[in-house]
Amino acid sequence: MDPSADVAVATRALGAAGQADLVWGHVSLRDPDGRGVWMKASGWGFEEVTPRRTLLVSPEGEVLAGEGRPHLEYPIHTEIMAVRPDVGAVVHTHGPAAVTFASLGVPLLPLSHDAVPFVDPDVPRHPSGRLISDRGLGARLAASLGDGAGCLMVSHGLVTVGSDLASAVMHAVLLERACAIQLRALAAGGPMTWSDVDEVAQKRAETWAVRQLSAGYAYLCRKAFPSGVGRFSPEAPIPTE
Repeated sequence: MDPSADVAVATRALGAAGQADLVWGHVSLRDPDGRGVWMKASGWGFEEVTPRRTLLVSPEGEVLAGEGRPHLEYPIHTEIMAVRPDVGAVVHTHGPAAVTFASLGVPLLPLSHDAVPFVDPDVPRHPSGRLISDRGLGARLAASLGDGAGCLMVSHGLVTVGSDLASAVMHAVLLERACAIQLRALAAGGPMTWSDVDEVAQKRAETWAVRQLSAGYAYLCRKAFPSGVGRFSPEAPIPTE
C-alpha cells in the first residue's frame, strides 16, 4: 500500500468527475499507522496531483512526510476521523450544485439513485460557511455530519466520507449529482414524485453496495488516467509559496 499514490489517484478521479475548484478542495486517507491523514499539498489543482505532491499531516497540522504546505482546512479530515473510526477517507469539494442546493433549506429527495445514500434521514447541513481552519471548527463540522455519509456545508461546499477512498469519492460525486437533479426539478416546477422509504432502503442495499461504488470509482480512475492508472507525468518543483 502506498498512501501517497492512492491519494493522488483519488484526487485525479475527483477532478475527472468535475469536482475541481482551481487549487481548492481535497481528499484524505487515514494513515495506516495512525499518525494523521494523507492529503494533497496546498497550491495544486486536482488534475496536477502526484504522489510527490501529497503530505502526511498530523492532527495538529504538522507535516510528517512530504514536501509543501498543508491545506488550511486540514481539520475537516482529522477531526472527522477522530470521532468516526469507521471512516477511512474524507472528501471536501466546492460542488456548485451542492452549494446552490444548500442555500434553499429544503430536504434532499430521492429523485434518482444518486440521493439514496443521503436521505432517510435528510442529508445534514453544517450551518456555518466559515473556513474550517482550526480543530474546534473541524469538531463542529464532524458533529454536523454525525454518522452520515455526507453533509452539505451551507455557503461553502460538501463533505463526504467512506470506509475507503472509492466510497468517499463516489459519495461526493453522488451528492453533487443529487443536488443538481433536484435543482433541475425545482426549476421545472416540481418535483412531484420520488422513491418511498421502502424503495430507498432497497436501493441502498442494491444500487450502492461496495461493489457498485468501486465500479464507479474504477471508471473515474480510468477517465483520469487514459494510459493506465498511476502513470503520472514528470513533476514540477514543489511550490514554496
